[in-house]
Amino acid sequence: MWKIVEETFNPEKQHHKETVFTIGNGYLSTRGAFEERFPAEMRATFLHGVFDDAPVVFTELANAPDWLELDIFLAGEHFRLNQGTLLSFTRTLDLRTATLTRDLRWRSPRGRETHLVFERFASLAEEHLCMVKATIRPENYSGRVEVRAGLSGEVDNLKLKHWDWVAQGVRAQEAWLQVKTCATKIELSAAMKLSMTVPGQRSHLTRLDVQNHPALAVSSNIKSGETATVLKWFTQYTSRDVKNPLKDSRRALQKYLLQDWAQLWEAHRKAWESEWERSDVIIEGDDEAQLAVRFNIFQLLIAAPRHDEHVNIGAKTLSGYGYRGHAFWDTEIFMLPFFIHTRPEIARNLLSYRWHNLPGAREKAKANGFLGAQYPWESAGTGEEVTPTWVPNPADRTSLIRIWTGDIEVHISADISYAIWKYWQSTGDESFLLERGAEVILETARFWSSRAEWNEELGRYEINDIIGPDEYHDHVDNNVYTNALACWNLKTALDLYSWLKEEHSSAWKKLNRRIRFNEKELEKWRHVIEHLYIPFDSQTKLVEQFEGYFQRRDVNLAKLEPRTNSVQALFGIEGANETQVLKQPDVLMLMYLLPDLYDHETLLVNYAYYNARTDHTFGSSLGPSIQAIMACKANDEGAYVHFIRAARADLFNVRNNAGDGIHGASAGGLWQAVIFGFAGLEHTSAGWMTHPHLPEGWTRIAFKIVDHGKELHFDVKKAF
Repeated sequence: MWKIVEETFNPEKQHHKETVFTIGNGYLSTRGAFEERFPAEMRATFLHGVFDDAPVVFTELANAPDWLELDIFLAGEHFRLNQGTLLSFTRTLDLRTATLTRDLRWRSPRGRETHLVFERFASLAEEHLCMVKATIRPENYSGRVEVRAGLSGEVDNLKLKHWDWVAQGVRAQEAWLQVKTCATKIELSAAMKLSMTVPGQRSHLTRLDVQNHPALAVSSNIKSGETATVLKWFTQYTSRDVKNPLKDSRRALQKYLLQDWAQLWEAHRKAWESEWERSDVIIEGDDEAQLAVRFNIFQLLIAAPRHDEHVNIGAKTLSGYGYRGHAFWDTEIFMLPFFIHTRPEIARNLLSYRWHNLPGAREKAKANGFLGAQYPWESAGTGEEVTPTWVPNPADRTSLIRIWTGDIEVHISADISYAIWKYWQSTGDESFLLERGAEVILETARFWSSRAEWNEELGRYEINDIIGPDEYHDHVDNNVYTNALACWNLKTALDLYSWLKEEHSSAWKKLNRRIRFNEKELEKWRHVIEHLYIPFDSQTKLVEQFEGYFQRRDVNLAKLEPRTNSVQALFGIEGANETQVLKQPDVLMLMYLLPDLYDHETLLVNYAYYNARTDHTFGSSLGPSIQAIMACKANDEGAYVHFIRAARADLFNVRNNAGDGIHGASAGGLWQAVIFGFAGLEHTSAGWMTHPHLPEGWTRIAFKIVDHGKELHFDVKKAF
């Protein structure tokens, strides 16, 4: 089960399928638009770190110049799927080789029938190389076939233009284009070559030097039953990569021209073979689950920066316009565990991004009147807060809705420190902890110490007026997830401080010159740890999601069925806020991340309570995978229902928003659901152990993880 196959083309599902058929290599990703274009498409290629200014959202990944373009003319008729008749159609994404293929037969308006096959890949072996191949075979006519291909700088982000033209050239069999982002001044240079081969025929080359769209055209006479093979080589570099992008892109093109499609594709295939050798998860007994898990792993891998520690993975990866390429806690809590345990070097890059952007986090804390580092809820190129403050109301498109997450959803600072600590525990990467990770953990602890407010009347610290992971409820006090993670952050920072001073005094002195740590701060930290309010009822064993949550209106979700909208859509934003209905259950998320906080009986009580009050189908896409894990821990037979909801999020477009891009957190959470849920992988004093909870029909789960540089193999089989 390695192939995603589409056997009919439905224009109404065009944007969804563009997302599903995205390919990439960790440097860039390209949506699955057609080479020849189609009306109303959302054609896009996004490169990590190439941001430019944008209204409302502050900054966004700039849709890069188009490398897919192939305009095909068959005996004078322009090939277009919105014209003529589509006689057959199959599109296939081979996950094993990261190759996208489209095989179709088309009858033109004049009755000419042609068999066309398109293939493309973004090389994993050579990240600056992409290739397109097309084979064209007339079936009932002979005539001249012409293919035009260019480098189009006339691209935009949903009508917002981000590129200024700088220069271009068309010489011999090469075309090149040089552009620069309008505000951030990132230079991008691309180069291409085009060829056509027809047995027994010579093709003719034409150069088309159109402003901001240099192109080449190749043509040849062809007889019915013969095949023309068209190849397009494409290379690109940016000023983020090298000093002279134009020189490097043209030089790389000349190097790759020494090899044909088969050689370049084989190097790409071998790179993916190595990738899957480390990352694959084998599921026996459920073909849908097997394919879905591999698809979601693939989406993580094509978005993973292998050679760049200054970028992160956005919530929609690099696969769509959703969230404009901004990174959230989705990376650290949902995606990062996959990389920590299979590709720790990628995890290191992603965490290094947060360290590099400490200045932005410090500035946000200072601006808000706090110490240390407060990480932005949405982060992009610089680490500054880029969450929109106001957005158009989707109900009427004329009024505005205030977005509070950038102001008061603060748990992300602890989430990042948690991820750093988990990376350290799994890898033992001491140099990273000493040189980068420790600074983040200590600075976020400083933030929490200053963010906690002392309530003299009750004799406790509180963290008030915030949003927890459950975004149906805002402006709440003492969200248990936030408070408990803040407390964990402070405790971990204390332990880390002692370890640094005792075991790595020279590294501590070097670090202390940067952060100027005052030991008097420790007294405040300890006081906050001892007195920070964590809501809990010892009699019922219920952990209150936030103070006053139990007094909110209870809603029987079962009585609302069947429905096609979220509770927030049904009741309104304020109406949902007044209920106990959850977008995702913060308490269960906390129990997953910090399992030692509560005993098993407490877990069971809280699972039953919060599971019944969660908007599973229409709430957060982040919820179902974690809910599946907690269902396994609670021995709830509903675990598979939650799992399959996550598995179908993008492949089946269950939330009707997959056209905006892949749900990256759901993809990472799905891997966790299989490994930590169904396989029951846990780290104990005796090492890694499995406590399986295989769903009905599953007979086997096999996977690998890396622990302190050692590869561990697990093969979990159903006991009969």
